[in-house]
Amino acid sequence: MLASFHLHRRKSQPHGELVESDLAQLRDASLAAVYYARRRDRDFHDFLRVGPNQVLFALLECIDGKKGNQKIAPAVRTTFRQVGPQVFAKQDINLADAMIELCLQLNRTILETADETRSCPAFVGCYEETLSTLWYVNAGHTAALVRDPTSVTELAATGLPLGLFSHATCDASALAMQPGAALLVVSRGIVEAKSRGTESGLETVKNEFRQMAMSNASEIGVSILARVREFVGAPPNSGNVTALALARSA
Repeated sequence: MLASFHLHRRKSQPHGELVESDLAQLRDASLAAVYYARRRDRDFHDFLRVGPNQVLFALLECIDGKKGNQKIAPAVRTTFRQVGPQVFAKQDINLADAMIELCLQLNRTILETADETRSCPAFVGCYEETLSTLWYVNAGHTAALVRDPTSVTELAATGLPLGLFSHATCDASALAMQPGAALLVVSRGIVEAKSRGTESGLETVKNEFRQMAMSNASEIGVSILARVREFVGAPPNSGNVTALALARSA
């Protein structure tokens, strides 16, 4: 029986408030994104079911801070939602090739929308529910973290950020998600959050992820952002403060 899949979006919150923007219940897994309401059109995330057993998700950041950023997220969302189902609907689909094709189309959309090079690190993933396998592309994004019962490992970049070169390609990699394993992808504002001139850093996020009790995706995101707020002493003053998590049930 196919597990239910739904998105839940809360009403807009005041700046500085924690927002659980999306929640997806998958087969024996959960997927969620949590962010602070203070946003500046510099990051984008989305989820999309593209097959009976495949769910796409993405976290993309536009870090240049130039005018025109506000146009990129809607354009990327449109491409993500239109092209995603097309490339994953092909017969005898190769998930690695589909991931690469989707990222090429996202890259083209950014270049056409911005009319200039624009560094947009992105993490794009496809979770295959039947095999509990994650296919992913890390295009110059902060390393994602995977926690299993014994360790926390980093999923480093597999290519350059999107938006820089028209024919740049990214390699797609695969990862088997063990029972109880979880994936965490955080935006730049989380690792660069500062307290008294000291950055939080990826190692701080990794330690928090390692020590937290295993929980669902939403709780992972809330815990990470709460830790950042505790470190800074206030909601981080950044437009890129999003935690996206995928958690497989134990």
